Amino acid sequence: MLRRDNYDLIHSSEITSEAVYHERRALMKLGASAALLGASPLMAALGFEKSKSKSTLELTPYDQVITYNNFYEYGTDKESPAKLSKNLKTRPWTLSVGGEVQKGRTYDIDELIKKIPLEERIYRFRCVEGWSMVVPWVGFSLSSLLKAAGLTSKSKYVEFETLFDPAQFPGQKQSFGTIPFPYREGLRIDEAMHPLTILAVGLYGKELLPQNGAPIRLVVPWKYGFKSIKSIVKITLSEHQTRSTWNQIAPSEYGFYANVNPLVDHPRWSQKRERVLGKFFKQDTLAFNGYANDVAYLYKNMDLKKFY
Repeated sequence: MLRRDNYDLIHSSEITSEAVYHERRALMKLGASAALLGASPLMAALGFEKSKSKSTLELTPYDQVITYNNFYEYGTDKESPAKLSKNLKTRPWTLSVGGEVQKGRTYDIDELIKKIPLEERIYRFRCVEGWSMVVPWVGFSLSSLLKAAGLTSKSKYVEFETLFDPAQFPGQKQSFGTIPFPYREGLRIDEAMHPLTILAVGLYGKELLPQNGAPIRLVVPWKYGFKSIKSIVKITLSEHQTRSTWNQIAPSEYGFYANVNPLVDHPRWSQKRERVLGKFFKQDTLAFNGYANDVAYLYKNMDLKKFY
């Protein structure tokens, strides 16, 4: 578990965890994987601060993290994102922050990366479909960006929007099912300001690849993966609850909150256990994906079966 109160207690130079060991092994494979995928132009190394929290989590191998993805803008199977995303233009790229804030602004992605110090966060990632992985993200706290915009008394919810460009996202042309692109997700302001919530620009020490949400994506580790929206171009603060694409499509199956909860099954499958990528046996799913000590207070006195 990554606890905020540990960040300042352990120097990065002191960390020689099992996770780091596996990370190094994975990095040795990274070059071969990148060459195989023809992804080198987008894999620039990032300057970032290593995780200060000693993690016992075993990292999912890099080649699995970049080849097993849900990203319906490219297709509905897990392999299409890696195959069809090579031509996504991630530069120039802008991210706007507006709505109910004091100072709305549009950032160039490179300006943003230079402006805010990057750090590593090793997080569990749990898909609503019942599979999971552990990823060493590189990014920064969403709260730092929102504070720079200046919150107001009306800054109660945050909406995120993925780039809409059918020329680059073939899935947006096909309009699979009834998905109303562009994809949107939302958080309550206290969720968005929580220290665990980050905007990621890299993983395994390199820039994000398109299939993983390049050049910038949300990561909220205690929620099901579909909340962690990819390839973001717009962040809008609002006084009222914002849109959430899967919640709009199938509200009985996908809640606005979408907190990982083994006690609340999906209508069509159990959420009690999960398959970790690369592992044969399933393991028990933890409340709030193992981050209950950090975030359960956000939902005190809420009926989590009603607000799933």
